[in-house]
Amino acid sequence: MLYKKNSTPSLNDGLFKNPTSEYRGTPFWAWNNMLTAEELQRQIDVFKEMGLGGFHMHVRTGLKNKYLSDEYMELVKTCVEKAKKEDMLAWLYDEDRWPSGAAGGLVTCDERFRARSLLFTTNLNGEAYRFGDPSRSEASRSGNGALLACYDVVLDKDGYLESYKRINADDEAEGTKWYALLEVYSANSWHNDQTYVDTLNKDAIERFIEVTHEKYKDKVGYEFDKTVPAIFTDEPQFTRKQIFENSFDKDDVFMPWTDKVPELYEKAYGADIFETLPEIFWDLPKSAPSIHRYRYHDFIAELFAQSFADTVGSWCGENGIALTGHMMEEPTLHSQTAALGEAMRSYRSFQLPGIDLLCNSHEFTTAKQAQSAAHQFGYEGVLSELYGVTGWDCDFRTYKHQGDWQAALGITIRVPHLSWYAMAGEAKRDYPASISYQSPWYKEYNAIEDHFARVNTALTRGKPVVKVGVIHPVESFWLHWGPNDKSNIFRDGIDEKFLDLTKWLLEGSIDFDFISESLLPTLCEKGTAPLKVGKMEYDTIIVPGCETLRSSTLERLEEFRKCGGRLLFLGEVPALCDAVVSDRGKKLYDISEKADYTRSATITAMEKDKIVTIRSYDGTLTDNLIYQLRQDEDCKWLFICYDKEPYNKDVERGDYVKITVEGEYSVLTYNTENGDIYPAVFTTENGKTVIDEHTYGYGSRLYKLVKAGEVESAEKSDKETLKSVLASGLVDYELSEENILLLDMAEFKIEGEEEFSPAEEILRLDNICRERLGLKERGGAVVQPWVYGEQPHVSKVTLKYTFNSEIDYSGAFLALEDAKDAEIVFNGEKVPSEIKGTYVDISIFKVALPDIKKGENVLEITYPFGPSANLESVYILGYFGVKVAGRYASITSLPEKLAFGSALSQGLPFYSGAITYKIPVKSENGKIKVCASDYRGALISVELDGEKKGNIIYPPYELEIKDVADGNHTLGLKLYIHRYNSMGPVHLVDVLESWHGPDAWRSEGINWSYEYVLRTTGILKAPEIFK
Repeated sequence: MLYKKNSTPSLNDGLFKNPTSEYRGTPFWAWNNMLTAEELQRQIDVFKEMGLGGFHMHVRTGLKNKYLSDEYMELVKTCVEKAKKEDMLAWLYDEDRWPSGAAGGLVTCDERFRARSLLFTTNLNGEAYRFGDPSRSEASRSGNGALLACYDVVLDKDGYLESYKRINADDEAEGTKWYALLEVYSANSWHNDQTYVDTLNKDAIERFIEVTHEKYKDKVGYEFDKTVPAIFTDEPQFTRKQIFENSFDKDDVFMPWTDKVPELYEKAYGADIFETLPEIFWDLPKSAPSIHRYRYHDFIAELFAQSFADTVGSWCGENGIALTGHMMEEPTLHSQTAALGEAMRSYRSFQLPGIDLLCNSHEFTTAKQAQSAAHQFGYEGVLSELYGVTGWDCDFRTYKHQGDWQAALGITIRVPHLSWYAMAGEAKRDYPASISYQSPWYKEYNAIEDHFARVNTALTRGKPVVKVGVIHPVESFWLHWGPNDKSNIFRDGIDEKFLDLTKWLLEGSIDFDFISESLLPTLCEKGTAPLKVGKMEYDTIIVPGCETLRSSTLERLEEFRKCGGRLLFLGEVPALCDAVVSDRGKKLYDISEKADYTRSATITAMEKDKIVTIRSYDGTLTDNLIYQLRQDEDCKWLFICYDKEPYNKDVERGDYVKITVEGEYSVLTYNTENGDIYPAVFTTENGKTVIDEHTYGYGSRLYKLVKAGEVESAEKSDKETLKSVLASGLVDYELSEENILLLDMAEFKIEGEEEFSPAEEILRLDNICRERLGLKERGGAVVQPWVYGEQPHVSKVTLKYTFNSEIDYSGAFLALEDAKDAEIVFNGEKVPSEIKGTYVDISIFKVALPDIKKGENVLEITYPFGPSANLESVYILGYFGVKVAGRYASITSLPEKLAFGSALSQGLPFYSGAITYKIPVKSENGKIKVCASDYRGALISVELDGEKKGNIIYPPYELEIKDVADGNHTLGLKLYIHRYNSMGPVHLVDVLESWHGPDAWRSEGINWSYEYVLRTTGILKAPEIFK
């Protein structure tokens, strides 16, 4: 049990004010270097300082300690013991990188357990090839696949499947001869020169458990369900399903398969799968439904759930530890069909189901599917791996927004992605930002964690109040898994409706749960009104335009309707039962309610089901606020937040809204930003409670609804009108760390070459050197260092950086990786590689430089070079200014004062620490109020005379400081920037790119620029000071 404190009759005010570890975030802690016990323990202290409640010990690219070795397991134990001492939680992770199942190749070194696929091809003896991303389980051709069957396939003139028959491989075909081959995955670097695992093979997954889970049990099993609450599994999946682009194509097509498919399929359906296999790939005439296609998708989905989730989940349940983590690509019907078959089915075996929300995206379907399963199975909570791939410049506003809407949709376990152990080599491009000590704002991060921890103390209590169920339409989608030219229009239509309905209901103040047809027979013994599905009871069931329904679903809905339950069909009547033409759905449709599949018709039809309604003051329904309502022993909890960011985050005036709740209550506001508790502004009348609220973008509210009369409403207050003045145009300032000159363009030569090659960007020249030396190119998908150990160097590479300075400067440092192995020469003078500390990260070292001279300066660095080497950018550090013009950067003097506006043009283009703007102010009434509404950075910390007074993060971007002595003071606005302009993809042209992974640093063509593409930083508008 994770939330043991929730057994109390009511939420303790002290727990709300200061939540304990189980309510706090637990980041992915990237183990990506040579780990030491001392450094691991230091970083756990950092996590605690940041307000985090624990960590997931997650192997990433760069690990040098042998995975799952005795040494490795001892380090795991050290971290568990440290977490226990600090009252934190240590979460396990079950794989070397991802996806889960191969144990870094320790399972799949045995070919019996390697992933398989079904290859459908016209070329029996085709050559081997590989395409796609191996972390996505995209199949490849080995060139020696085993023949399973051969077919004579005849398409009609329009490309529909006219006829097919099974033939011998040497028979003549009337139409086109197609071969079905069994392919076993071939080795790849991502899986450490092994392969992904066969997730359709229970024996393979049992071997995975033996290699991985049993080791963890032996070492730290004594802390299971205590300090170690769960083990995270990451993106298990089967071979990515493919489709023909056009019906007449002759391209290879892959589908998921395992050796026992024929045997198990015949056992399930009493049929030979090979007899009808072509129907999986081509549409029947007039796109008629194929029961054989439907059965294949259902069969593979069930085999996958049984083999992976059920097997691992059962072991976890038997050993007192929760299975958590997430599946692969759950948001759309297309994505989950391709990778999983069905997302919700596997949640039956996750004690803490989870999701994966990358980028600043809004996958309401992903969250709602997991939340629905958690509701129905009575799970304690839902996990989300969030913030991944958002980049260095993602700010606290977006962190809060992403967490808020997910909290409203049931997320209680936040796993911030990613906290790097170190950022040496390729690790620094491993989907930043690093939510840890490398970010300049890390000591301020508790502002985020305290908020969500307080939200969780309430939203993990009691039971969800949800009265509407929606039949999940994924099984109708399977019917259209055919060639794009025939089926894509149907697939797109079904998916669009799926996404639209989710959004319409949530934004229309109609909370609901999805109901999985595959899980319904287990969760719902018979149809009653309300419909009991596991731990939930639904008054209204929506059938959202499904083409087919299971007979087991129809049976329960028929009983539900007979008992008086409200059944609403949207759109067309279901014409199929179990993918076979049937009038059973029509009969049920005729005695139920119907509505057009439109937003207005749906929301109007569902008006009577509303428990909470959110309207603007003009009476219109809001379309940007969502909620969660829970019934506790002594109260109800209501959480409301925005489900989208403001159109313009800098100019946000807020919304006046009325929140109407069925029932009469007194209402308390639980302020999650500071822990205060006070009455809300509310009225009660005619059996309803109406809460008046002025909300701003990025805002959220947590209300406690108690018995009417217990608390009086707060008085509605008008905003105080104060006179304001703008801060002076030029102010004193202070930097939290040295300014930097980024050096990432160098001339270069390999040992033995006489002349330097022309200047090139550092990652590009790294691969040029590898090509010249016959080494494998470097990128994100590399074999882990722990597999083969340090490989010997084969040569040396000398880099020559040339830069200009407008000033003479003494006291500069060079920051670089692998400093001890580097030979450094600056302006002809050899520089001792004597370490003078670190910069930003434990793997970036500072070396003192001789004086920088006015004019041209030349820095030469020679590194040993080989397969394991990493050529990376270097930095000149000092309290000087920097000027950038296109691709050229030079040193200049720092300005004496800063103006409000972009810091890039004021000598700080690459600077990535914090800037404190020092503003002289005068207090006359015992208080000072400041508004700083236009900034580019993570947050603003507000100081008065050097003492911190609070933060400005969210609209209305104001902070009032009270009990201020009258007279003159210095107001400090400390803007925490980010590492984008120093360590991000500064040559990436597409500033709207949302996916900041390794390839963002290696863009090409029109998306590449040698000229620096930097993010604006600074307080851009002069703050207002109110008196």
